[in-house]
Amino acid sequence: MIFSLRLINFKTFENQFLEFRPLTLLSGINSTGKSSVLQSLLLLRQSYQQELLPKTGLALNGELVHIGTAQDSFCERAKDNYISFEVAWKDNRKGIWNFNYDLEKKDADVLNIALESINSEVYLSSLFSKNFHYLQAERLGPRPFNETLDYQVRIRKQLGTKGEYAAHFLYVYGRKAIPIANLSYPHAKSMDLIDQVEAWMREVSPGTRIKITSNSDMGLVNMQYFYGDSNPYRATNVGFGITYTLPIILAVLASEPDTLILVENPEAHLHPRGQAKMGELLALAASCGVQVVIETHSDHVLNGIRLAVHDGKLKPEDVQLHYFQREENQGQAYTKVISPSIDRDGRIDRWPDGFFDEWEKSLDALLEPATGD
Repeated sequence: MIFSLRLINFKTFENQFLEFRPLTLLSGINSTGKSSVLQSLLLLRQSYQQELLPKTGLALNGELVHIGTAQDSFCERAKDNYISFEVAWKDNRKGIWNFNYDLEKKDADVLNIALESINSEVYLSSLFSKNFHYLQAERLGPRPFNETLDYQVRIRKQLGTKGEYAAHFLYVYGRKAIPIANLSYPHAKSMDLIDQVEAWMREVSPGTRIKITSNSDMGLVNMQYFYGDSNPYRATNVGFGITYTLPIILAVLASEPDTLILVENPEAHLHPRGQAKMGELLALAASCGVQVVIETHSDHVLNGIRLAVHDGKLKPEDVQLHYFQREENQGQAYTKVISPSIDRDGRIDRWPDGFFDEWEKSLDALLEPATGD
């Protein structure tokens, strides 16, 4: 499990230290660096997959993340010409990667490694192994058919960053039991992955059932949904919420202990109850040995996590909250990170301005007498 991360001279961060827990939630104002935290981890994994690490450098562009050029990755306030990522794991393993920023090669898409100081076993961790899932904010919307890719699904056991291989994954592994029994839905038909996915999907859209068919000759799978005894509906006729939710639920239920899951905006296209249930499921996963890092703007997702703590499903010390807000000093903008704590009752010790407080502010305004005619 990742225990901490330090970013030096990377994008908005001149020097930022962040603690991680089994469940880490990143929130805050837009463009304050939340995504940059995830990107730093993705860049390390991406560079390892491209065989640039451990010896050569950092791949800024690839299948997981696309930063652009060296200049795009470098902090404007940096005093030294290097970027550093420091990752510590709970078992005392640590990796420090320093990359040169060459002023004459600002348009380069690879940063050359200057210094690597690591315990070589870090490359056995979930950040670099098959026990990893990353689902970006822009996931695949409803499609009449979904592509198959055996290399991603059968060999790497990946869903794709947009969840584009979720249907293929479910077709291949749907009749295998989920690896973590404590993640099972109590009223599901069986422990099989497809039955568990269906059961959790019904928390988002009651009555949902899934049918998957394959056309191996064309390399396509077709996913249909139906409710009770209804005729099956095409995915394009059931809306974005179902399609956006499926890869997250699938990633959680298919995970083994020590898996790392990074999820951007799990609330996308979900109604409030579904968002809260998504927070609860991710919290439950964190209680079962899966490390979950969430970037979210949803107070409902946060409340789902708080309820999981309140109900004893997740220990409060296993939750890490980070709120990113923009500050200004002598005309220069920078990001300040505030880290509220959660107690056994699910209560949060401090609410910095902007930390999921918009509903309260709006309610206060509505309680004031109306003005004008």
